[in-house]
Amino acid sequence: MRYVSTRGQAPAVSASQAILAGIAPDGGLYVPEQWPQISLEWRALANQSYQEIAELILAAFLDDFTPMEIQSVVQAAYGAQWDSSNIVNLHQVGNLHYMELFHGPTLAFKDVALQALPHLLTTAAAKQGNHDKIVILTATSGDTGTAAMSGFGNVDQTEILVFYPEIGVSDIQRQQMQTESATNAHVTAITGNFDDAQRAVKSLLGQKELQERLAQHQLRFSSANSINIGRLIPQIVYYIYAYAQLVKQGQIQAGQMVDIAVPTGNFGNILAAYYASQIGLPVNEFTVASNENNVLTDFFNTGCYDRRRHFKVTSAPAMDILVSSNLERLIYFASGQNSQEVAEYMQALDENGFYQLKATTQANLNHFKAGYANEEQIKATIHSTFQQDGYLLDPHTAVGRFVIDQHSDLKRPTLLAATASPYKFPQAVLTALDQPVVGGQSGLVALATCTNSKIPAQIQTLFDQPILHKQVIQPDQIQTTIDQLLF
Repeated sequence: MRYVSTRGQAPAVSASQAILAGIAPDGGLYVPEQWPQISLEWRALANQSYQEIAELILAAFLDDFTPMEIQSVVQAAYGAQWDSSNIVNLHQVGNLHYMELFHGPTLAFKDVALQALPHLLTTAAAKQGNHDKIVILTATSGDTGTAAMSGFGNVDQTEILVFYPEIGVSDIQRQQMQTESATNAHVTAITGNFDDAQRAVKSLLGQKELQERLAQHQLRFSSANSINIGRLIPQIVYYIYAYAQLVKQGQIQAGQMVDIAVPTGNFGNILAAYYASQIGLPVNEFTVASNENNVLTDFFNTGCYDRRRHFKVTSAPAMDILVSSNLERLIYFASGQNSQEVAEYMQALDENGFYQLKATTQANLNHFKAGYANEEQIKATIHSTFQQDGYLLDPHTAVGRFVIDQHSDLKRPTLLAATASPYKFPQAVLTALDQPVVGGQSGLVALATCTNSKIPAQIQTLFDQPILHKQVIQPDQIQTTIDQLLF
């Protein structure tokens, strides 16, 4: 397996080199040069554990890792830190199957990849003979930061720098970040939004002068954001596992087509579903679900990506994004792996704020459809789903459910990525359930009481922890702050 840049101006690299670099030298994102050949025997996979399927998928995509190295990564990533031995649970309502991705240590789907990435990264560094300390530079809209720190906290030879928007994260997300006690974790709020943080991080990752300064101090940057291919590949696993479980349960026949719906902002989660389809997952249609920052909805409906719009702070902060980085990877394949075409689009986006797909490229995205939910629709969906099905949604999953209800007749079995625990967003869920809204520990207790459910063990004592990270900066102070932390 070789990995190439979506923009075509960087040499091909191995899997471990791509993971270690995070982003390609030309500013592009690493993608497989060709898809690995995997024999997906669904009846056999139906009887395999999540860990066994993870080993199969990771070994296929990361073929410069030894079987023992892959096994070690999987064992470390998917063990006792999960509150379900299945890692991913399925909840069925008719033809709709909620794929619960939130049973990890920080209650969000990003744990699936970010429990694995630190071990992939440190193994990759050892394979490349690199003994520098790895600096994980991360922009977060709330969940990536907490999941990254859970994964990288106190991991040898790493430092993790997290930047998050001061306004827009949930009560729980903020508390998780501000109380992070790992000695190698540095958390800073910015007065801007997620796009401001992500833009700065991508720029810094590509700065040659900064990289040279880091090298002089035996440091090197990498990323925990989904721009790192090491974040994406572990996410492929849960789509394969979920399909195999549907076969096991007799919900589908092996080889039967399913639909997949994903609430998404940075496009990594649904991109992993697309990757899964390229290696043999039978998918008929992908549904891209957005909140009021609906740049992706417009893109899939018109072929025009236009970030020139008002940024909205919503109850689904992981989707409060106007520049969806991973879309570049999908366009690369939709264009027939035309890196020059991709580079032109990305240049236009940077310089003009928009780009228009060529007709042939747009036509290759006909398996994708898109919709969005506004704040009132999110609240109504949380309320109605709990009343009708007795199932509690977080705001992001509610976006996915609303878009499915608007755009699908559910004639085919449909996997919906349930991306976070409702306890990650207690105030938003309480509002939707017409309950008094309270903050802190009281909010968790109120949600548990009104829904007759239990506060997850992962956050039962969260508000007893001391606040350790209080710094707030302007977006243009990110590089200065990094300098102060590292040099």
